[in-house]
Amino acid sequence: MVFSHDTELALASAVNLINTGPTSLAEDGAVSGADTLETAAQLDEFVRREQFSGSREHSAQELAAVRDMRDELRTIFTAGETEAAMLVNGLLARAHALPQLVKHDAWDWHLHATAPAAPLAERMGVEAAMALVDVIRSKELPRLKVCAAPDCCAVVIDLSKNRSRRYCDTGNCGNRAHVAAYRRRKSEQA
Repeated sequence: MVFSHDTELALASAVNLINTGPTSLAEDGAVSGADTLETAAQLDEFVRREQFSGSREHSAQELAAVRDMRDELRTIFTAGETEAAMLVNGLLARAHALPQLVKHDAWDWHLHATAPAAPLAERMGVEAAMALVDVIRSKELPRLKVCAAPDCCAVVIDLSKNRSRRYCDTGNCGNRAHVAAYRRRKSEQA
């Protein structure tokens, strides 16, 4: 394990949030694809699946704030170390983050840095920011990657021991790349 369990979960949740946005790249570099966080029902399902606790507004403003947080987290994930640190600090400062150990539901002791009544987008952002603090402090920012498939811009957190993960979980990018390489080798042999 590279990071603590709750840090890995927070990073995975941030990746999942970021990858709800369009992740396909056209040949001209334009981003396209489905956005799977366009409705309140989709947000409800995401929150349930990722097991976010705390209050909810169930409003269009909450959905818009979460989508804005998604974009902010993408920027942090793809930034260099100094810029990422500044962006994480800004996010934590805006939320008046005050880390505290909590234990709730099926979760053992872990960190929360916002009140349960804080807005959902703020709680999501601060949870990701707290995990990113560990990533930046341990000089592991290269573990945050963009999918290596030429037609994908989804983000990836590489928690493998040898830092070999290259493809996202949003589709079958790795499988397509491996099949293409296999076919290339076979055609070269023929």
